[in-house]
Amino acid sequence: MCKLRSVFTPYPDQRPGTSGLRKKVFVFQSKRNYLQNFIQSIYSSIDLLDRQGSTMVVGGDGRYFNQTAIEVIVQMAAANGVGRLVIGHHGIMSTPAVSCVIRKYKAIGGIVLTASHNPGGREGDFGIKFNTANGGPAQDAVTNRIFQISRTIEEYAICPEILVDLATLSKQTFDLENKFKPFTVEIVDSVESYANMLRNIFDFAALKELLSGENHIKIQLDAMHGVMGPYVKRILCEELGSPANSAINCVPLQDFGGQHPDPNLTYAADLVETMRGGQYDFGAAFDGDGDRSMILGKHGFFVNPSDSVAVIAANVFSIPYFQHTGVRGYARSMPTSAALDNVARATKIELYETPTGWKFFGNLMDAGKLSLCGEESFGTGADHIREKDGLWAVLAWLSILATRKQSVEDIIKDHWQTFGRNFFTKYDYEEVDLDAAIQMMEDLELRILGKAFMGQRFAVGEKLYQVEKADNFEYTDPVDGRICRNQGLRIIFTDGSRIIYRLSGTGSMGATVRVYIDSYEKDPDKIFRDPRVSLRPGKRLFRD
Repeated sequence: MCKLRSVFTPYPDQRPGTSGLRKKVFVFQSKRNYLQNFIQSIYSSIDLLDRQGSTMVVGGDGRYFNQTAIEVIVQMAAANGVGRLVIGHHGIMSTPAVSCVIRKYKAIGGIVLTASHNPGGREGDFGIKFNTANGGPAQDAVTNRIFQISRTIEEYAICPEILVDLATLSKQTFDLENKFKPFTVEIVDSVESYANMLRNIFDFAALKELLSGENHIKIQLDAMHGVMGPYVKRILCEELGSPANSAINCVPLQDFGGQHPDPNLTYAADLVETMRGGQYDFGAAFDGDGDRSMILGKHGFFVNPSDSVAVIAANVFSIPYFQHTGVRGYARSMPTSAALDNVARATKIELYETPTGWKFFGNLMDAGKLSLCGEESFGTGADHIREKDGLWAVLAWLSILATRKQSVEDIIKDHWQTFGRNFFTKYDYEEVDLDAAIQMMEDLELRILGKAFMGQRFAVGEKLYQVEKADNFEYTDPVDGRICRNQGLRIIFTDGSRIIYRLSGTGSMGATVRVYIDSYEKDPDKIFRDPRVSLRPGKRLFRD
């Protein structure tokens, strides 16, 4: 029943990025055994003794090629000695829910099928990410091992006759040759375990009063035809009482309805326009796999993700979970604005600045050093799981609204009055030629690290910025001492403002150059202005 098959040829391009392996769908479909090579590399990266009879979790965001990949993953799991797979109904499970279920079932890991906020469909992207036993993305040592195996792999193991019914909630067993126990596949409710976890974090009674009580607020939530539709419907509408029409685009589609499932002002423009009408008090949009969300207030008031995590930190005890656990530390990714730093400084709580990638937060959480964290790319979360969590962030904001009885805009403006404001903007240059991008970064690094650059002054409007420090960010993990170098170029000014340049590893083609501008303002008379820097392709930020 189970067989060893030749891989035909290893592939040199299966190095997992910060969010796993992401490629165009046609790469998985057109390259012989491309999927099988990578899945076998994941299984082979786990010690045989740990793998035998173990439990693993599988789920995806429902994008095109999801069910095809799950069929192969199941057949190869059986052949590689895995004892039980726990799979979301119809193969769908949000990334936060996968992390939750891994931890609940004490699984040795999980395979997440998603390309997050990247487009789906036949012409879109597909991704495979391996999460380890803590529920979080695999650390570098694991992904490096997977990559090395993928370059030398000669064969893969598969039981091609195993066919699983993903449409029925059930436990399915398969008797295999030379196995003492049958191979088991459990198709589980994708929402319930995750919803039960949230019930133990938030005050659902207070949230229900906020959303359906006598003086309830009106909300609009856009699942963008990604994985979050069933979660929003079940938790926000059916359980917390928000009207059914407050949740839109809740049917997961293989191509996300032809849209880009990225919760920002550009791709969630329909929600932004609806919120501008003033009918709704609170709005949110979710990405394809449910780990990111955008927060909006009445009249389309936009909450910058960097401000969002800072506001949650400043109001952290509005959430019952933190009333019981306390707060061990805060963290942000290096490109994220320093708004969270201001809260940490005022509350005397440790602040960690990490490279981009949730795995760095997970390491701090496992060591008991971190409670709340976030990143500028609409990801916020806490130590309840080891992934960022879009719906958790929405419920955190609703908890703050329930406690403070203010609008989103008033809460944000009060925050700026107390802590100052970090004007923050980000520019993405996608599908750039990789060699040219690397050369640009090298040239820029030489320039900013030169002695002549230190102390230079630059005027923007009425404000003068003086360079205090410039470097290529290096992170030493306080838990295990590992050092991560070359994480992005930083230009830091004397007032704490910053400009960051970084190459991203989450695209499927070419390189993405990301530029971040973080300007701090503490003058109460200026914090409500919007002095955004205009940055256009080809425009120089630096004088010659």
